[in-house]
Amino acid sequence: MKRIKSLALIAAAVVLALVAASCSDNSNNEKQLSPEEDASGFTVLTDVVPDVILEIRYYSTYNFIGRRIPGYEEPIAILTRAAADSLKKVSDDLIGQGYRLKIFDAYRPQKAVDYFMAWAKDLNDTLMKPYFYPELEKQVIVPQEYVAEKSGHTRGSTIDLTLFDMKTEKEVDMGCTYDYFGLASHPDVQPGQEIGAYKPINSEQYNNRMILQKAMMAHGFKPYDCEWWHFTLADEPYPDTYFTFPIARASIPAN
Repeated sequence: MKRIKSLALIAAAVVLALVAASCSDNSNNEKQLSPEEDASGFTVLTDVVPDVILEIRYYSTYNFIGRRIPGYEEPIAILTRAAADSLKKVSDDLIGQGYRLKIFDAYRPQKAVDYFMAWAKDLNDTLMKPYFYPELEKQVIVPQEYVAEKSGHTRGSTIDLTLFDMKTEKEVDMGCTYDYFGLASHPDVQPGQEIGAYKPINSEQYNNRMILQKAMMAHGFKPYDCEWWHFTLADEPYPDTYFTFPIARASIPAN
């Protein structure tokens, strides 16, 4: 009997040791998580702003490269919780004016930015030139900073978006497509202003841009002077961190 009790105690001790080792390994794994991999301050946007419409361009092939971009594992939008909370206020504001927000891109992993840079260096890959950069030769895309080694999107508080008119049930006309490389994308282009080969912006298109810009700025976002669709939370929580985790629900830790 004593021998059986001794064996039982030994077995129990082994189990406890294994559990302790497992807990220790998990603890060590958590400690080893780099700041760039830590998504604890992020959220899936639709969990906070369920009224948004998603058209995640880099998950699809309809983008300036023409392929799905690495790091986009699911067609969802992820933002820092601070940016998502502010965007909820923007959404509520614009719903009162008859619009919904349509999201093209939000957090963008560094892997995707690196892929953009590799694409930009391949001057023979011009599949989507007629749609997104017909006025430009590809070799100027990096010097003119349409593509760069670092992006505000990778810090998690930048978003690309437009307006959706609930009355017409159509995307609002902003004068040029999202991700167009050229002067037509600049939000401050005036109606009728000469902007190269692209058709001039008209008054309605300009006013639509200003509706979006006014609502975003009213709730803490700052515009970008080269892209009417691009806004960054002015008080972004991670101004110096460029994150690497993929765009997937599994990246966001459970509360």
